[in-house]
Amino acid sequence: MLPYSTQFIEEDDIAAVVDILRSSHLTQGLKVQEFEEAIAHYVGAKYCITFNSATSALLGAYSVCPIGEDDEIITTPISFVATSNMAIALGVKPVFCDIKMDGNIDETLIEALITPRTKAIVSVDFAGKPVTINAIKAIAKKHNLITIDDASHALGSDINQQKIGSFADMTIFSFHAIKPITTGEGGAVVTDNEEYAKNLRLFRSHGIIKKQLWNSDMVSLGHNFRMTEFAAALGLSQLHKIDRFINVRETIARYYDELFENHKLFSTIHIDAREQSARHLYPILLNPELHCVKEEIFSELQQKSIGVQVHYKPIYQNSFYQKRFGQQRLQTAELFYKSELSIPCHQKMSIEDAKHVADTLLAVIEKYAYRGCSF
Repeated sequence: MLPYSTQFIEEDDIAAVVDILRSSHLTQGLKVQEFEEAIAHYVGAKYCITFNSATSALLGAYSVCPIGEDDEIITTPISFVATSNMAIALGVKPVFCDIKMDGNIDETLIEALITPRTKAIVSVDFAGKPVTINAIKAIAKKHNLITIDDASHALGSDINQQKIGSFADMTIFSFHAIKPITTGEGGAVVTDNEEYAKNLRLFRSHGIIKKQLWNSDMVSLGHNFRMTEFAAALGLSQLHKIDRFINVRETIARYYDELFENHKLFSTIHIDAREQSARHLYPILLNPELHCVKEEIFSELQQKSIGVQVHYKPIYQNSFYQKRFGQQRLQTAELFYKSELSIPCHQKMSIEDAKHVADTLLAVIEKYAYRGCSF
């Protein structure tokens, strides 16, 4: 099976982890700090605070800014559930804003959703394509709101050569195995806000500060969300290769772009010339006449060892959300979900692999095209 995304571990990555396994510290050593400094430098932020997952990083970000119980955030329904789950864990209500057909939040619809309870706008850079962050920041500034960017797909993405991670008040990255670089599991928050950074470090480590000798003091409620030294060593080794990894993903994506341009049965997502996408995903959007056979297309591609996936079911369609917040429906999010199919695009692939994916995809889609859907 050729997966839609996967890790790429080389011998120097393995050696970096082994060095830590042979060292005196497997946790709370200096490698995490080194990795944090490298990430902050790479994205152009003052501070980076690593976590054991992007989910715990999101919880940390929500916890250290002035968002509390019964407050609201405005966010997108097209994301992994962690984006809104971690707000709900604090008693905060996610208000879902509809999206555009590139998978990103529609910034023109945000302002109408703002209420006195709104405290933050939480965006997601879907598939690595940057959101219109400057427009979102302008709305946030007008209404005195915090901007949080869940950039779990977007380490390495940029706008006009300015890296994602240097725009929002806080930005979250994921280092899960299938992301552009990996620490196995892992995540980080980057920010220019010193107070946020200080409180994030407390939050991930029990809220404890060390004072003198054996003495320490728990000054706030926290958790054990620390990243290990060997995870940081892997991440640092991977970070040295991120531009190479993204270049391979971009080469595969451009091959698809050219081959699929103006296809009669599906479309692709355009990346503007002033943007760089980390290309975490390569989505295609099936035309409505293929929506009713999408499951059959998906299944046949999997049977032919093409590891496709769908990103994402709108979060509000999940049973938990329906029970808690009732039925919701956002027109473009619904259409996007019916249309979206992610095909393989990652740094372990060759152009020959991409050709095999494309040829197989086109043959399968053409096979089902005649059936259509009745509306």
